[in-house]
Amino acid sequence: MFNKILIANRGEIACRIIKTATAMGIKTVAVYSDADTAARHVDMADEAVHIGAAAARESYLCGDKILAAVRQTGAQAIHPGYGFLSENADFCQLCTEQGIVFIGPPASAIAAMGSKSAAKTIMEQAAVPLIPGYHGDNQSRDTLKQAADKMGYPVLLKATAGGGGKGMRQIWQAEEFDEGLQAAKREALGAFGDDRMLVEKYLLKPRHIEIQVFCDSYGNGVYLFERDCSLQRRHQKVIEEAPAPNIDGELRQKMGESALRAAQAIDYQGAGTVEFLLDGNNQFYFMEMNTRLQVEHPVTEFISGQDLVEWQLRVAAGEPLPLTQEQLSISGHAFEARVYAEDTEHDFLPATGTLVHLSPPAESTHVRVDTGVRQGDEVSIYYDPMIAKLVVWDENRDRALQRLSKALRDYQIAGVTTNLDFLHRLATHPAFCQAELDTGFIEQHQAELFAPTTLPLQQALPLAALFLLLQQAAHQVAQQGDSAWTYRPYWRLNQPRQQHFDLLLAQEHYSLVIEHQTNGYQIQCQGVSSTVNGQLNGQSLVADINGHRLRATVADNGDGYSLYTADYAINFQPVAVDLGEAEDTTDGSNLAAPMNGTIVALLVEPNAVVSQGDALLVMEAMKMEHTITAPADGVVKEFFFQVGDLVDGSALLLDFLASESFP
Repeated sequence: MFNKILIANRGEIACRIIKTATAMGIKTVAVYSDADTAARHVDMADEAVHIGAAAARESYLCGDKILAAVRQTGAQAIHPGYGFLSENADFCQLCTEQGIVFIGPPASAIAAMGSKSAAKTIMEQAAVPLIPGYHGDNQSRDTLKQAADKMGYPVLLKATAGGGGKGMRQIWQAEEFDEGLQAAKREALGAFGDDRMLVEKYLLKPRHIEIQVFCDSYGNGVYLFERDCSLQRRHQKVIEEAPAPNIDGELRQKMGESALRAAQAIDYQGAGTVEFLLDGNNQFYFMEMNTRLQVEHPVTEFISGQDLVEWQLRVAAGEPLPLTQEQLSISGHAFEARVYAEDTEHDFLPATGTLVHLSPPAESTHVRVDTGVRQGDEVSIYYDPMIAKLVVWDENRDRALQRLSKALRDYQIAGVTTNLDFLHRLATHPAFCQAELDTGFIEQHQAELFAPTTLPLQQALPLAALFLLLQQAAHQVAQQGDSAWTYRPYWRLNQPRQQHFDLLLAQEHYSLVIEHQTNGYQIQCQGVSSTVNGQLNGQSLVADINGHRLRATVADNGDGYSLYTADYAINFQPVAVDLGEAEDTTDGSNLAAPMNGTIVALLVEPNAVVSQGDALLVMEAMKMEHTITAPADGVVKEFFFQVGDLVDGSALLLDFLASESFP
């Protein structure tokens, strides 16, 4: 076994690997960029080596810097995690040539699966079922279009070197083909340096089922059952579960054996995942093979009772697989929810900011939180905005789902916009609870999943007001003493002690009248009166509202406060009674950069006449493309940035003249 390994990654996966290595008595070396100097994975490792600037291409994607860190520290092996260099065959080969163990498959296996088109040829020869499609070498527009026309729409364009939903577009009709092809090729070139495409028949309402496989260097192979990853947005997974619901033993065995044939066809070693699409008739088709550990591996660990990172280390060190297929079994049910800094109400746009308050649910035998961040850390523009993976387990699906729902409500994050509320809506949606799954689930149930939040105002308003009142009272006592003569703002001789103030609660404005009573407060708002009292101890609020006792946590989020109860989270802030006139915001602010990023395409020429909704330019931020469209009919007078330019968030991108402004 190794004495020391280097983790060529960052964030939660680096922390995850360090935990297992430490438990096995293996020393660990972290690498870090300028942006990660104080990162959690750096503090957890025994040693850490700085490898460059914040941008991944100048640090985590620099194989030469990684190898230099190995030589500097005397590490015997490199664990690549996932992403970055984990599926880079050239880097793997370089490790082998320099006598460094790459904790993963051989370079030949990575290369074989690195091209989706080549992989399909190999799978066809191995008798693994394939989706009808074109994956040939001729990449002309006409050839690709002809293939799409022949198989019939809808079709799916996919980058042959792709992954994670990058370089992928659904084409629903022939008229959309050219625009979709250009966008997919542009995104693929930016993400992978390779814009080659394949065309597949797009299956309607398929499920995304993947099989966890493991092989050693002695010819042994097993499958550790399946995961259902059908809940996706932008072809990226949101909630995964294991085992897949409504999969019987016969189908599980067929899919598992097909996955093993796929792995053995390329002489695979280590952990890998074979991904299938499953149609309504239980026919499954090979999609791709990921030659690395998957983000969602914890759900497999929960139901199998195995540590897959430990298996990786043992196989890479030359040991045989710890168990045979007959010794593996399924226990219970597990879910993983990916907690992201993103704005789900604005097309899942990645968010940045400081985690001013971060309180995950308590970990136990039923709840696990894999994370690479701590309170006070910044979610930057440089890397994927995942905050954590929330994983739960119980004896059956219903119980596990109940645990997931509660754990999502127990998760408290302030300072950045997150998808926590959206995840909770998914986890409690009746169709999801009934396991009515397919890859279009979010789009099909969009109306309910994105409906305006209905808040219990008769509870939330008094809670927010009570917090501010208790905070104010504590400050007054500290500054002036607890005396009627010094409590000047709302004490009047022979008159009720009243106070007026306004709140912004969930972006809505409310005016409150507070009457101070002997044992609490009477709060009036919009004709509703509540008798309230309670105690504030730091961030913990205990409130009694009309005889109903509640507990909440309140955190300062910089712009106000975030209030968390067992049932909801809500933001609020005190405001002046007179808010004044709102400024006119119809100044083209929708033509500003939504966040820091890079211009990747200008889609029209200066002085072009455009219609409302026309795409004007594309910028990339945090691995996602964002298209700026025309807010009205008009003329694009000038672009202020060119392709490749870095842009600060809120910077005006172009000069636009609306038709209604024409002289």
